[in-house]
Amino acid sequence: MPKEANIFHNFAQTLTMNIQQLYEICLSMNSVTEHFPFDDNTLVFKVGGKIFCLTSLRDWELGQPSVNLKCNPEEAVLLRESFEAVKPGYHMSKKHWNTVYFHRDVTDVLLLQMIHISYALVYQSLSQKIKNSIHAE
Repeated sequence: MPKEANIFHNFAQTLTMNIQQLYEICLSMNSVTEHFPFDDNTLVFKVGGKIFCLTSLRDWELGQPSVNLKCNPEEAVLLRESFEAVKPGYHMSKKHWNTVYFHRDVTDVLLLQMIHISYALVYQSLSQKIKNSIHAE
């Protein structure tokens, strides 16, 4: 196996994402804002005023971190069937949201893809006016 492929393979198997990395990933996406709309524990990331990612800071402190992410309904079910770490969205629409537990059987690369898919699904649901304002920034 070429050295580059081996490096990617090792990275693809990591299960080490932390809250700071999640924070930086979410805020690196176009026009993302952070909020605490429910309480001082639930960190919410929005695009165009709509939630695409949320996590409990308390759960990170307790060593049981998870994140809620939007997903296509068919893919949501498939992910739940394929990974122990993926459950129906906690306090969210079970059809459109998954809760993904960190440091289990979902690699950081897959988790990163799931975050980007959640962002894209929410972005696609925005009105054209809001999308235009995001592109103007």
